Amino acid sequence: MRTFGPGDFLFILAAARWTLALSLIAFIGGAIGGLVVALSRTSDIGWLRSASAAFIQLFQGTPLLLQLFLIFFGAPVLGFDINPWLAAGIALVLNSSAFLGQIWRGCIEAIPRGQWEAADSLSLSYRDRMRDIILPQAVRIAVAPTVGYMVQIIKGTSLAAIIGFTEITRAGQIINNATFQPLVVFSAVAAIYFAICWPLSLLAAGIERRHRKALAR
Repeated sequence: MRTFGPGDFLFILAAARWTLALSLIAFIGGAIGGLVVALSRTSDIGWLRSASAAFIQLFQGTPLLLQLFLIFFGAPVLGFDINPWLAAGIALVLNSSAFLGQIWRGCIEAIPRGQWEAADSLSLSYRDRMRDIILPQAVRIAVAPTVGYMVQIIKGTSLAAIIGFTEITRAGQIINNATFQPLVVFSAVAAIYFAICWPLSLLAAGIERRHRKALAR
């Protein structure tokens, strides 16, 4: 057993790059999937609305940890070779797609009905209505909750430690196994997470305040 030192902290800090990389993958993939889900939920096609609703209910109604287990341990049973990187990426992208899709669906439906009726009166197709009228307005509403959800993605990456992905939490577990100083080690882990997430939380709150002021004018 040894004492927790600066080298141990730097080891945990270095693992933050993998947390950030996984978070970026989850956000980009989730943004693409979330846009598809949001557009499907507001589509004029019934089966698309039903399929996207089922997707949201599945991934919002089950724990992310369970989703990680199903992908990491289930893929080899089906004959697919999968590593912790890929399993964590797939699980987080699917989970983020469901949550971002629901968030963005709400933003789309928050656009006043008069805007939708104006688009209908111009006989615009669904694609043109969304591209030219609805989505440009919905984006402004969506910025604050989207930035806020990025914090949840970053914190969610900690669950990937369970399947052996070496990010901040897993690095903390490794150091704790060598030093047996859990209070010190996981306080350092918490401080790193806080340093990453706090600026994003402030940014989301600032954007939301500006949006409320803009609406009040």
